Amino acid sequence: MSINIKDVQHIAHLARIELTPEEETKFEKELSAILGFVEKLNEVDTENVQPLTGGTLLENVMRKDEQIDNDLQGKEAALLDAAPEKERGYVRVKAVFE
Repeated sequence: MSINIKDVQHIAHLARIELTPEEETKFEKELSAILGFVEKLNEVDTENVQPLTGGTLLENVMRKDEQIDNDLQGKEAALLDAAPEKERGYVRVKAVFE
């Protein structure tokens, strides 16, 4: 299977990118080469190959998701004292946007 310029233009449209005519020609060749490689992979005999179910026996170690303490009533002062910078009763942080 080969890719033509119309296919490249359609793919570029779906990806919402603009291509120059030179880029369209370049990608036409490159995408056709990729599809040619995939066609070669389809020729490989996989009749006696067992499917893989993973690749590792490792498991994630996760802590139990428990609510620790949601009662912050009366703890505002302690939380504010823990902040490195404060201003008028609020935690002061660096500006994200200028």
